[in-house]
Amino acid sequence: MSLKELMRAFLFDKPFLYFLLFCNVLGTIYGYIWYEGQLSQTPWYFWPFVPDSPTATLFLSISILLFILNKQSSIVDTLAFVTLFKYGVWAVIMNIMLFYEDNTIYIVGVMLIMSHGIMAIQALMFIPRFRFTFVSLAVTIVWVIHNDVIDYVFHQYPVYGPLASYESLIGYIAFWLSIIPLLYVILKIKRRTSK
Repeated sequence: MSLKELMRAFLFDKPFLYFLLFCNVLGTIYGYIWYEGQLSQTPWYFWPFVPDSPTATLFLSISILLFILNKQSSIVDTLAFVTLFKYGVWAVIMNIMLFYEDNTIYIVGVMLIMSHGIMAIQALMFIPRFRFTFVSLAVTIVWVIHNDVIDYVFHQYPVYGPLASYESLIGYIAFWLSIIPLLYVILKIKRRTSK
């Protein structure tokens, strides 16, 4: 059995899915707690758009739960894929930038790199199970672009202390981290509909 076949088998194995669901629910709860300080200083109407990473793992948790129940939502799958990839890679880049800016490596930063790297890996790992449609693509485009506007026009992105002076660069990185997974979804839909 090849590694690809083994991974595919895992993605349909309910005990493995339960394990991933448990891990992602814990990560989601921890992530929302992590944002407690920022949320306490944020107007309530921005709250859904501030804790980006835990919301991404919440989407994945819902997708996994639906897989366990032999159900599926293309909207949740597409939101999970795009946001997991985007915010997983984004947080890895931000923490590496912080290490460079402060000329030091933080234990918490290493933990964030590992946990967010796992988010991005899960986005890629679940591609065989995720379902993408034109409707789910449209909903996801609205969600991520709106979220970018809230983050970088209304300045609600996660606070990384000394990186505030790089806001324009960070916004530019976030823009491309939205576009890359969205382009992948478009290609997957196009490939499926052309068969």
